[in-house]
Amino acid sequence: MSDFPIHIPLSDIEKRARNHAILCTIGFLILLPIGTLVARYSRTLPYKWFYAHSIIQLVISAPVIFVGWSFGRKTTTAYGLGHYKDPHEKMGLALLILYVVQIFIGVVAHAAKLPSVFRGHRPPHAYLHAILGLVIFACAQWQVHYGLFTEWAFATGGLHKVPESAKHAWLALVIVFWVLYGLGLALVPSQYKQEAQARKGTKEVAGSSKDSA
Repeated sequence: MSDFPIHIPLSDIEKRARNHAILCTIGFLILLPIGTLVARYSRTLPYKWFYAHSIIQLVISAPVIFVGWSFGRKTTTAYGLGHYKDPHEKMGLALLILYVVQIFIGVVAHAAKLPSVFRGHRPPHAYLHAILGLVIFACAQWQVHYGLFTEWAFATGGLHKVPESAKHAWLALVIVFWVLYGLGLALVPSQYKQEAQARKGTKEVAGSSKDSA
């Protein structure tokens, strides 16, 4: 008898499930958080933070997220168990919908300032955009945890175990994001001060224009 362990390669379905997990983790726990942190830390800097934020959140993240989601759907189809019947599948669909809604709100919050309605202050949908983003991250973190610790063994039969390194990486990504985001909140007073000064300058320009008319 050989003393060497027998290595059984991943099946095609397991490879598809692995690719789904990798891409969705990259999309929701790496790329989207990076885009959020770029916005959080660069709002007080003298350049157009929105373009970097939007490129990361939409142009880069969207293909990764949608391809990852399609791998998950194809995996479920291959097992023939139906779609959106367990918590992981339901949350996956919810996250995809929330992501699309979040992109829409972000575009509206940036493009539709509606100064005549909100008198130069932040519109409610800007706060909704920020809060929904944090909700998406919390749900995505739960989703990846469920996938690593529960769904993989349930869906694949548990022949191949999830590497401990993947579980440690999940924990590291969660901790790093919330720590960096929490530290970034220290910049909020400076951000609001700059926005107030910008509104004041806009009003002064508008007032001088009326006087000269």
